[in-house]
Amino acid sequence: MSILDAAPVDETAFYLGDIVPGFVNAHCHTELSHMKGLLPEHTGLIPFLKSVPFRRNEKSAEEKTQARLSALEEMVANGIVAVGDIANTSDSLDIRSLNKMHFHSFVEALGFSEVNAARSFGYAMQSYEAFEAQAHSEKMLRQSITPHAPYSVSPALFRMIDVLERDSIISIHNQESQAESDYYISKEGSIKELLQALNIDDSLFQPTGKSSLRSYMDWLSVGHPFLFVHNTYTPREDVQFIKTKLRQAFWCLCPNANLYIENRLPDIDMFIEEEVTICIGTDSLASNHQLSILAELYSIKEQYPHVDWEKMITWATYNGAWALQMQDTIGTIEPGKRPGILHITGLEQTAGTPVISRLF
Repeated sequence: MSILDAAPVDETAFYLGDIVPGFVNAHCHTELSHMKGLLPEHTGLIPFLKSVPFRRNEKSAEEKTQARLSALEEMVANGIVAVGDIANTSDSLDIRSLNKMHFHSFVEALGFSEVNAARSFGYAMQSYEAFEAQAHSEKMLRQSITPHAPYSVSPALFRMIDVLERDSIISIHNQESQAESDYYISKEGSIKELLQALNIDDSLFQPTGKSSLRSYMDWLSVGHPFLFVHNTYTPREDVQFIKTKLRQAFWCLCPNANLYIENRLPDIDMFIEEEVTICIGTDSLASNHQLSILAELYSIKEQYPHVDWEKMITWATYNGAWALQMQDTIGTIEPGKRPGILHITGLEQTAGTPVISRLF
């Protein structure tokens, strides 16, 4: 249902509570939904990453399919109307085809070997082309190839991603641990141990002496919209660096995943003080107990009680829509848009659970 310009009103309905646009989940991994509860909490990022590739295939294809479908239904029930969905395979074609929400599928390219960059890019292209073929007939579906993280993408692969589509959205797991920048500065620490555990040869990598964020920005064009995800250890100076360099930068917070893995949140006050554009994601059910944007906001409110609800709702709606370049369709309640309309009761209560009803 699209919102129309002013017209005669036959009757008026009054709702006690809050009316907000549908939520935008700017970062999720629906293809990992079958891993819910498989990985322990508070291990830190490196042990978590070591476990994912070894445990992601423990379930059958049927169990994985059902988990993705359940994850989609959970997001719909929690008022989510759009998702920035990370894809390492084309598995999520099935839930995209149901047209229950807007999808931007970020097809991740992974490969830390300079000599194998073309092969790594080719793997990503196979999934990308499958998503692109599906999207030709569906306005709610979009896709782009994007890097996974600084420690899993070589400079050569970064450059291949960069030139495929000069205006595509770049989403990247950014500074999720201090070890990431340590590795770029000195080529030491637990990232090196992770690469060794995964049998990844880093012999050609040369440390830059700079943070990971400042390093990989040398290999990407500034014309892309950038979606920096997690940012758990991002320092103020790197945020200020990005403010001077990019025209469109979005900082996605996934608080419950940060707490699940590192038991730590980003410096949210710093991001607010720097007046950057914040949006909200859930990450995956491998690192979260639920796919609920409202639950993410409550986790922020618990540790940052002074952040007001109006600001956070903007992060969770319009800012997320803008980050996914969907602001002309969703994110605000105004004529010509189809944002979904939610009715929330008990939003600011200190006890009990708020109730979300989807009006449209």
